[in-house]
Amino acid sequence: MYNEKVMQAFQNPKNVGEIENASGVGTVGNASCGDIMQISLKIENDIIVDAKFKTFGCAAAIATSSTATDMIIGMTIEEALKVTNKKVVECLGGLPSQKIHCSVLAEEAIKKAIEDYLSKKQA
Repeated sequence: MYNEKVMQAFQNPKNVGEIENASGVGTVGNASCGDIMQISLKIENDIIVDAKFKTFGCAAAIATSSTATDMIIGMTIEEALKVTNKKVVECLGGLPSQKIHCSVLAEEAIKKAIEDYLSKKQA
């Protein structure tokens, strides 16, 4: 069902955990659908210097969380906001159609974490 890249990202995920005193945190999903994803960011001078995730879900949810956090480290906030679920899926070499929603969660969690950061910055 999953290709080699997805299985590798699932079995050896990068950036697992939570950033203490994170600049921004985004949590998406719900228990009824079974996938919950939280991404926390450390941002310095509008550049993402670290990203971690905690995900409760299937192999695709974990693989997309790992890949998405890996993709955005080193990006500016503007660049990270342009990361789409399609880019995450491409990076993984594809996902089964019934698992595409996992990549959407990754995109949404990044955006929520950045929104959280920007709201704290303005406060």
